[in-house]
Amino acid sequence: MRTLCSSTLIGEFFIVGFAGLVAMKDPDLTMSTVWTVCGIAMFACVVLCGLVTRPGGVALGWALQIALVAAGFFVPMMFIVGLLFAGLWWASVHYGRKVDEAKARFAARADTADAV
Repeated sequence: MRTLCSSTLIGEFFIVGFAGLVAMKDPDLTMSTVWTVCGIAMFACVVLCGLVTRPGGVALGWALQIALVAAGFFVPMMFIVGLLFAGLWWASVHYGRKVDEAKARFAARADTADAV
């Protein structure tokens, strides 16, 4: 699960940076506000890569997905991009857990075969 979720989060890191570039063109937003918010979100993406397998890591990832979708109120394209990444996040968590379960079963079979 860690690999899939971390890949999604690194992709989001870049998307948040690009969204910051787009948001800078909004005359209602100051550059310092845009880059403070984007910087915090980008930092959260990187930190979550290490926290994914810890308790609450997936929940924090979902909170980040909600924040990305909510960013659509400032950069309308983020509604679409945020929903796409929320779908990727779901797939990463769902299929990542299945891969982890399969690895555990394979390891258990290998241990049983070695014991015989």
